[in-house]
Amino acid sequence: MKASPERSWTRLFPPAQWLAAYRREWLTSDAVAGITLAAYAIPVSLAYAALAGLPPQIGVYGYMLGGIGYALFGSSRQLAIGPTSAISLMIAASVGALAGGDAARYVQIASLTAFAVAVLCFIAWLFKLSVLVRLVSDSILIGFKAGAGLTIIMSQLPSLLGVAGGGHNFFDRALKLAGQLGHIDILVLTIGAVALLLLLLGERLLPGKPVGITIVALAIVVATLLGLPALGVPVTGKIPEGLPGLGMPAFGLLQFDELFPLAAGCVLLAYIEGVSAARSFAAKHGYSLDVRQEFLGLGAANLATAFGHGYPVAGGLSQSAVNDNAGARTPLALVICSVALGLCLLFFTGLLTNLPKAVLAAIVFAAVYRLVDLRALLRMWQVSRIDFYAAAIALVSVLLLGILQGVLLASIASIFLLLARASRPNVAFLGRLPGSGRYSDSARHDDVEPLVGVIAFRPEASLLYINAETILETVLVALRNSPRLHLVVCDLSASPYIDLAGARMLRDLNDELALRHASFCIVGAHAQLRDLLRAEGLAEKTDSGQWLRSLDAVLGDDQHASSRRTP
Repeated sequence: MKASPERSWTRLFPPAQWLAAYRREWLTSDAVAGITLAAYAIPVSLAYAALAGLPPQIGVYGYMLGGIGYALFGSSRQLAIGPTSAISLMIAASVGALAGGDAARYVQIASLTAFAVAVLCFIAWLFKLSVLVRLVSDSILIGFKAGAGLTIIMSQLPSLLGVAGGGHNFFDRALKLAGQLGHIDILVLTIGAVALLLLLLGERLLPGKPVGITIVALAIVVATLLGLPALGVPVTGKIPEGLPGLGMPAFGLLQFDELFPLAAGCVLLAYIEGVSAARSFAAKHGYSLDVRQEFLGLGAANLATAFGHGYPVAGGLSQSAVNDNAGARTPLALVICSVALGLCLLFFTGLLTNLPKAVLAAIVFAAVYRLVDLRALLRMWQVSRIDFYAAAIALVSVLLLGILQGVLLASIASIFLLLARASRPNVAFLGRLPGSGRYSDSARHDDVEPLVGVIAFRPEASLLYINAETILETVLVALRNSPRLHLVVCDLSASPYIDLAGARMLRDLNDELALRHASFCIVGAHAQLRDLLRAEGLAEKTDSGQWLRSLDAVLGDDQHASSRRTP
């Protein structure tokens, strides 16, 4: 049934739905959530902007403008939009080389990347590409997050230790840092360590509270009273007051082949992280999430940020959890957060001048250490080695190649691992469960009764070009180990689909059995399978009347026929 134009319009513009159902008592909750989110966003956005190598106010622009864009077109009611650690590091690693040391060009390229992300999101929405993102498995995502977390932590350690740092990837940074350990600034280390300890304690003892902004305020007061900048402690410095100037990004700075990989990596990261977080909150509050609409929400957020000279933004679990725990009922909380951030940019940026950079590094450290989920990696090693290897590929790719190349390689690895799994399906060789007409995999059940003179096998996957040869080889090995054989039965009840290669594999198996003077029978074939089997001539080579029958019925007939043949 085709949706009415009015219904389609409200689906494209979610505020038409949630504003129509808005309750007056929600306003207080949204206002508290918005102000709380702003208090969280200020230190985090400053830290992530520093991580991205951009002026600190650029991070605030992302939260302020990205939140408004998402509130207009996003389908989640609790998702909070802003700079994220992984995208910030991706920008730092990629844009630095493209800008050639020009600070103004650096900011322009970062803004142009946000615009490109918006365009790709619109294209993805138009062509319904949300299904493609699902090709990135959870195991790949766990490995990628662990690699990103370790890379970000390594990038922030120099600021925590008061050394220069440097390097191009995780291992290069680690080697350079090891060579600088003799030059650690004890005062900077103390400031960073105390800030990190307070952040971790606040996270554990005061969950959902604006601990970050409190520690930032305390750090500024201490730095000002003790004159820490004069003692050589690096600080944020003066942050320009005022709202961002709106304007078109500077086009023509990069070639398509330079901009596309960076923008595509940002889209992939932003969409996966945002949808994962949004789904959890939608399930918690009992409403449906439109995963396709999320492309529009993400695109609108990045478009608004690009026009405000910001860099790519995304929805993150940590800031969304702050928003949700503070009581957000609708995206109006994001609008209130943006208003609060705008007021801070207008009147309070001067207060941030003496904020030690070690505190910002501690904030990043506290935000990303949870990305390294050792428990999940250990569980994969114990439960599914192929999932562990997938995670390991993603982790090592990020550590060696960086965030952008790592996420793209991890995506390709997801596809190849999917194909690898499909190419090696389980082929169950069946035996009869005692006292019943049911059959089960002999390799999994020791008590099944073997079938005398008969091999019954069940491919537990669709029969496709990618696995047909593997299935045939597996069955041929079983044939060589069964010299006295008069019947082979293929049970297709667990195979929802078959292609031409799969049908030809069955035809080749039938021809091989004919040379061995053994019969071949197919059972449990669904409708689509039967159509293709007929098209490939299997109806003439096998008894098509058996295709719909059960394995027990066919084996029962064979047993009766064998008893009649036996004198």
